[in-house]
Amino acid sequence: MEGTIHTLQDYMLHTESITYILIVGALIGITFFYRFLTERDDDEN
Repeated sequence: MEGTIHTLQDYMLHTESITYILIVGALIGITFFYRFLTERDDDEN
């Protein structure tokens, strides 16, 4: 199996990379959600 984790170093690198991907996705999602909310406020005025 190619994707097996053999050492603690491999495990830490794998979990750290997944964490960074999740953080970037969350920041992009929050940005679009904030823009969605502020555009709705501008339409009411």
